Amino acid sequence: MKFSNHLADWYLQNKRSLPWRTTKNPYYIWLSEIILQQTRVDQGMAYYLKFVEQFPTVFDLAAASEETVLKLWQGLGYYSRARNLHFSAKYIVNDLKGVFPTNYNDLKKLKGVGDYTASAIASICFNEPTAVVDGNVYRVLARYFGINTPINTTKGIKEFKILAQELINTKIPGTYNQAIMEFGAIQCKPQNPDCNKCPLNTSCIALSKNTIKLLPIKEKKIKIRKRYFNYLVIQTKNNKTKLVKREKGIWMNMYQFPLIETDKPIDQQELIEHNTFNKLFNSNNITIKLYPKTVKPHKLSHQHIYTKFWIIKTANSLNFNHSWNDIEKYPVPVLIDNFLNEFNYN
Repeated sequence: MKFSNHLADWYLQNKRSLPWRTTKNPYYIWLSEIILQQTRVDQGMAYYLKFVEQFPTVFDLAAASEETVLKLWQGLGYYSRARNLHFSAKYIVNDLKGVFPTNYNDLKKLKGVGDYTASAIASICFNEPTAVVDGNVYRVLARYFGINTPINTTKGIKEFKILAQELINTKIPGTYNQAIMEFGAIQCKPQNPDCNKCPLNTSCIALSKNTIKLLPIKEKKIKIRKRYFNYLVIQTKNNKTKLVKREKGIWMNMYQFPLIETDKPIDQQELIEHNTFNKLFNSNNITIKLYPKTVKPHKLSHQHIYTKFWIIKTANSLNFNHSWNDIEKYPVPVLIDNFLNEFNYN
């Protein structure tokens, strides 16, 4: 209880002023938690405010098209979060008559809501004593209790959840959960935490053993996959191009230029010999250039994508019916959005 009380006292004195902390409306808490998965607060804040403005209720979110939701989410990454958010909004409206689930078990039935998110909403909104365990909580508990179990193993996930549940202040579970997450975010930081000003420094095992930098422990990551994307950026004489909707993968239902994916980098000659290229262009009256000339990898958690944008000018516009003037209306992956922001297509 001493641990819990110290954290709660620290939180009340040091917590950041964040918009979702002024409400217990489960819709807003749910929005904030989904947005902040895999996202820093400073980046997620703008998206949260945009979503609240455009979709002030779960009914508004449910009524929107998936394309509109994805466009608003554009640039935030991990797009399955947006698709699940939209799916669950429709489920709440259509199946639950607009009534948000009020407990941990029912919250976990929402698509995209796991143990952490369900625990956060249940404790903050409904005072249910269910402990949150996220990256910040792993770090605080691993350091304070000197735990060497890898946090990305089945054993570690179970061990930390049990410990977190034992520590939760059942009288103020929402405040406690926010306190330990905030403590990990701004006090017990991943790099260079200020242990001299830490209210727990007299009893922290990692500090006493000088293992702060070693904890928490993660097992070795899986091998990074390398992928090679060749986008065909078409420009016709009447200002048309071609976009296609992805049917699978992390960018499912987002738009992109026609794609040729290869297992290694290819040059222009290999490009024009590819079947996909030949199906699109049956004329020799085309010009091709690479933009930009340098290729930088787009790094995701388990893959690095090396992307080339091939600018192809052609007079033929039979199959190219997307206007360049409308291209910004479509939700696109961030690497294409970055390209469009740099490339002068006029």
